[in-house]
Amino acid sequence: MARTVDDQRRVELLERIVDYVMENGLSDLSLRPLAEAVETSPRVLLYYFGSKEQLLAEVLIAAGARQRTIFDGLPRNATSYRETVSAAWRAMSAPEHEAVFRLFFEVYGLSLQDPKRFPGFLQRAVDVWLDYLEPSALRDGHSKADARAIATVILAGYRGFLLDLCTTRDRRRIDRAVDIWIAALDGIPAPKELSRGKRT
Repeated sequence: MARTVDDQRRVELLERIVDYVMENGLSDLSLRPLAEAVETSPRVLLYYFGSKEQLLAEVLIAAGARQRTIFDGLPRNATSYRETVSAAWRAMSAPEHEAVFRLFFEVYGLSLQDPKRFPGFLQRAVDVWLDYLEPSALRDGHSKADARAIATVILAGYRGFLLDLCTTRDRRRIDRAVDIWIAALDGIPAPKELSRGKRT
């Protein structure tokens, strides 16, 4: 179904708003400076998005979609953690994607202080990505619990390194640390060995 003129205008406006928020952050966001920056008025923003709260909710959804598009070109039938994780790290850590993850970490911190401000964000921030990372471990024959745990290890690594990179921009040090981390991931025991080594 083709978009109406209003629908198209709304989509274009939301994209500009997301660009602005990624550049300027959320903590001090107010409608008047935002409207000026995207060349409209607070009244028009409220017309298209209903309220500031609804606008913020849609910004987060759109920013999350931008995160997911980063992964679209990654290998789907990789033969090792090294291949998949290296490709993902190169994509996520590219300079043009820094603003996406800066916004993610800002919202994460704000949500930890006040979970009601962005309902459901914290749970989605973990569960969605664990769901994305878990299947490769399941295909390797790991149990559901172990696959979830391996996905957790990978997710924690990505986020820790990305936070460090956004903070320090010390790419040489962090890239070397990622190499060491990836080598450790390739050393994850086979399913039977991991099962035998479980704590009782």
